[in-house]
Amino acid sequence: MPRTAPPARRSLPHQVRIIGGAWKRTPLPVADRPGLRPTPDRVRETLFNWLGQDLAGWRCVDAFAGTGALGLEAASRGAADVLLVEAEGVLVDQLRAIVKKLDADTVRVQRGNALTVLAGLAPASMDLVFLDPPFDAGLFDKALAAARPALAPEGFVYLEAPNAWSEEMLARHGFELHRHMRAGAVHGHLLRPVA
Repeated sequence: MPRTAPPARRSLPHQVRIIGGAWKRTPLPVADRPGLRPTPDRVRETLFNWLGQDLAGWRCVDAFAGTGALGLEAASRGAADVLLVEAEGVLVDQLRAIVKKLDADTVRVQRGNALTVLAGLAPASMDLVFLDPPFDAGLFDKALAAARPALAPEGFVYLEAPNAWSEEMLARHGFELHRHMRAGAVHGHLLRPVA
């Protein structure tokens, strides 16, 4: 009887790196966890080119932190307050170790449900919200709805998804598309709140 090869599994990098700011080139470990899909360097580089290199004074939340690459990139570029939210204990421990190693006093790590944490943030308290939930979890609509009240009037939401979101889909949640990119299977959307 012929042997069948096991199903191919997408290979994750063992680390990604911070690409700019004070911690440029700092490696971030990538744990082999279901649903963990770190934002590629090229996508982060484009995103932070859109946002600007200096985020001094910005308040940010990385709602589905995973490796922390998005939130730590913002902190590396001067963000005044960065909250990394992650539900999985192994990843929370890893994030806390990274924050300690970097002596990142502007970064906080909170274990919890991203939707609950977003809903509990003070109104208009965030300049930048990163939403990069597991693609197969069906959380995009709920995450956008939870993030909207916490966003400052001139703030941004970065949404990473497997498909492009239309203006109509975004408008239902009170957002407009500011920028869009596609890199492989990833669509990055930089959103602004509709006044």
